Amino acid sequence: MTAELATRLAGRRVVASISGGKDSAALSLWLGEQGIEHERVHMLTGWDADVTMDYIRGPLTKALGPITEIRGDLLLPDLARRKGIFPSRQRRYCTDLLKMQPLARYLATLDDPVSAVGIRAGESEARSKLTEWEWSDGLDCEVWRPLLAWTVADVIEIHRRHDLAPNPLYLRGAERVGCWPCIMSRKSEIRLIADTDPARIDLLRDLEAEVTARGREITQARGEVMEHPRTFFQAALGGKGVWPIDRVVEWSRTTRGGKREDRQEELFAGMNDGCLRWGLCESASPEPARTVRDLGGVGGAE
Repeated sequence: MTAELATRLAGRRVVASISGGKDSAALSLWLGEQGIEHERVHMLTGWDADVTMDYIRGPLTKALGPITEIRGDLLLPDLARRKGIFPSRQRRYCTDLLKMQPLARYLATLDDPVSAVGIRAGESEARSKLTEWEWSDGLDCEVWRPLLAWTVADVIEIHRRHDLAPNPLYLRGAERVGCWPCIMSRKSEIRLIADTDPARIDLLRDLEAEVTARGREITQARGEVMEHPRTFFQAALGGKGVWPIDRVVEWSRTTRGGKREDRQEELFAGMNDGCLRWGLCESASPEPARTVRDLGGVGGAE
């Protein structure tokens, strides 16, 4: 640790956000190597893969130290049921209610906190424009991105130095291991989940039915008619309606245009701006690719 950094951090509480992904793990490992004491927190959304939670509570805790799980009043499934609508690009309440607000409340209990996140500039054009230090009005503290100049090779190397295996989802072919799935998922991610975790698709199917029923109650109480069912991925089906999860899975196994089977894997999008900016979830791929929302959404996100 440089003398300048030591002065800047003197007397402050460093809090590292741990998502269960490779970059946030690398962040905590690096802080430890620098002799920087820090707390580790994981925003519990109720939408992580079971594999990710097992990894956080097992190998990651063993390697990094205790990880405090913080959460909002409701987890994502119950929040969607209560609202009668899923988060979407224009109504992305998941980031705000499940991540930003719980983290802000936690940081508010600390004296002069610093929120450290494992953001890397090489992940995307948007991240390349971020600075190492930035004030966050939402968190009411400084956000620190010490890994901004790191490469994927740097991240892998620090895992090797500490003999820490990555989240098993990476070994299945996942490029990001945040929400499982994210509302902004790419085609290949949906296919991966359908192929390796069919129970998640079953859960989504049931959840879509429950959220649709609640949405209908809410709109009827307002004297309105709900035009479309509530679906997790809010994309147009042939220009009309929306795609339920089974139709989305079917589409995920096709080539561009949805015409035939496609066995080539694509990288994932990771275009959730709130997660991207504050490091509250893991994503990768600097290159654009088709997501469900690219088909023309009828709903909104955040």
